[in-house]
Amino acid sequence: MVILRDDQRIARLKRASQITSFLGMGILLAGMLILFLPDATNLIFYQLVALFFGWMLSQIGIYLGNRYVRDPRPDELLDEVLRKVARNGRIYHYLLPATHVLLIPSGIIVFVPKYQSGTISVDGDKWKQTGLGLRRFFSQERLGNPSREAELSVEAIASYLNKNAPSVEEVPIGAMIVFTAKGNKNLDIKKSNIPAMHYTKVKGYLRQQKREKPISEEDFAAIQAAFDKKAAHLIDEPELIEAEA
Repeated sequence: MVILRDDQRIARLKRASQITSFLGMGILLAGMLILFLPDATNLIFYQLVALFFGWMLSQIGIYLGNRYVRDPRPDELLDEVLRKVARNGRIYHYLLPATHVLLIPSGIIVFVPKYQSGTISVDGDKWKQTGLGLRRFFSQERLGNPSREAELSVEAIASYLNKNAPSVEEVPIGAMIVFTAKGNKNLDIKKSNIPAMHYTKVKGYLRQQKREKPISEEDFAAIQAAFDKKAAHLIDEPELIEAEA
């Protein structure tokens, strides 16, 4: 499997995560210290402003950290899961309109990784997350609607191909929601309208899909050329491409 990854973007946003987290904590601390100043009651407005902006910056830091600082990062976890089951594939991380895109002989799969913990359930496209307590405010972003995120990712890739590979009339574009928290077993996601599973089950699921009819060699080449256009700076530097036999 060929892995193409925008390491410069990862490094840049990792640094941004560290800076915003540090600034956020510093401003929160300053806001709390205002309580101990003389005439603190006259400074309540400034305290509220500091607490608000400190919290906002810390949330941005958490958002970026969960994507670009976590060890392993979502892209690394996907690589580990896919490298043996998608030997003839090419995966693009942080390069295309969808964040994680796998091109295989049978079509395209976009991945929506979710690190969130707690008790997670779904019925169709209605997602619910419980059991977080105060973590929902201070240490973890909300789950949101993974189904909608997946749909938007598929639409973005379809639109990109319409512009950059017009010769491809039709290609299967699937989506998969992958939960990456290693210890999270409180997942009731079988009723999702889009395939959703813990990362440990991805390999088995994809092996079952291998029976699907492959797309034509011409369409595959056209799609690869369109995707590789966004990764030209990596393809010119072979050392940045990982290949697994």
